[in-house]
Amino acid sequence: MQLDSKNVYLLLGSNLGDREKLLTDAIAQIGNRVGMVFAQSSVYETAAWGKEDQPSFLNLAVGVETLLSPLEVLREILKIEEELGRIRKEKWGSRLIDIDLILFGDMVIDLGSELQVPHPQMQYRKFVLAPLAEIAGTVIHPVFGKTVSEILGILDDNLTVTKI
Repeated sequence: MQLDSKNVYLLLGSNLGDREKLLTDAIAQIGNRVGMVFAQSSVYETAAWGKEDQPSFLNLAVGVETLLSPLEVLREILKIEEELGRIRKEKWGSRLIDIDLILFGDMVIDLGSELQVPHPQMQYRKFVLAPLAEIAGTVIHPVFGKTVSEILGILDDNLTVTKI
């Protein structure tokens, strides 16, 4: 059986250590283990969200063409996070690296706490939508039927997100 490739969009973030190197290393590992990275946004400096008393984040979005299933992508990005030193201590806490699965083709997946795609909070977060719109602005959200750029345009989020 031939699997069809899917375009997957991931958001990467880091607010500890050598943030730029961690993002670069994560992208290299994604390319080696998940699929061909066909798009990469600019890097954005983002104020911490959810738990604000921590250093700012660097965020960027990548588009990846993959033959993996959604759960296989999730497993690989979690392994990459762990190998780059991520330790999960507290929700929204500081971290060396964070890789979130935002969109997987036009699929809608709800496996409860294990995996939800599209990312269930993406439409509320400027730090997700700004870099994603740069590389996937015309991609249609499979639940809302609006493009990523349209969702960003109506977003009510005052978080400071600056392209660097």
